Amino acid sequence: MALSDGVFAIAVTLLVLDIDVPPGLNSAGFHEALGDVLSNLGAYALSFAVLAGFWRDHRAIFHRVRLVDADVIWLTVLGLGLAALLPFPTALVSEYGDQRVSVVIYSAAVASLGAVHLALAAVVARRPWLHGDAEPLRNEGLYAVDAGATVVVFVVTIPLALLVGPPAMWWWLVLVPVKVWLGRKEDAEAAR
Repeated sequence: MALSDGVFAIAVTLLVLDIDVPPGLNSAGFHEALGDVLSNLGAYALSFAVLAGFWRDHRAIFHRVRLVDADVIWLTVLGLGLAALLPFPTALVSEYGDQRVSVVIYSAAVASLGAVHLALAAVVARRPWLHGDAEPLRNEGLYAVDAGATVVVFVVTIPLALLVGPPAMWWWLVLVPVKVWLGRKEDAEAAR
């Protein structure tokens, strides 16, 4: 877990490196540069939320893992590689959010990370010898719907971005009510 926590922490830290205002600007230049930072802050906030969600999910998956096999190791390393890569597509969306290819690359990265997490959760759930009698931290069915919704939304964004361009990013907002609904459903099940 320490390696995973470290990779997510570094990835989140790298996100903030693109946010800066050059020194030595006059008042007008300062205000213009500050306005330019807004897109960087939006991309940072989005990717911070994405990485935080995947980190939480990763910890929930491994909460009950007692043994690992080659598939778990391979999927974990692949997922960590994708998490570490996310600052790059974030920078693309931040600096070139008006370009279709930036939206496509970001969407592909997030969808890939989600697919790997979904596969990892499925491997752990289907191999009882990896977790023994330990109970899952989250409802596995609801987690599958949650992760699957993330993957579907970001995969659908790819052809949308090719058709309509960068406004396809608005499609990502579909995840807000879905995640709220799933969170409430999970809370209601936990209260029982």
